[in-house]
Amino acid sequence: MTELLRTNDMVLLSFVEALLKDAGIVCAVFDQNMSVVEGSLGVLPRRLLVDSEAVDEARRLLIDAGLEKDLK
Repeated sequence: MTELLRTNDMVLLSFVEALLKDAGIVCAVFDQNMSVVEGSLGVLPRRLLVDSEAVDEARRLLIDAGLEKDLK
């Protein structure tokens, strides 16, 4: 799996996850439960990873959606 996005913005993360899943791209969000370690401040960003074979397709999808500035 390859990191595609890293953000604290839960709305953005949810939107990107929905875009990828609708396109049939396997993805996973990592570090969701780090709030327990950090004290629930939301300081640590969550990482969105995609299957390594689908990275180019996922990047194109996010660029087409106007989210190129958020790509890693």
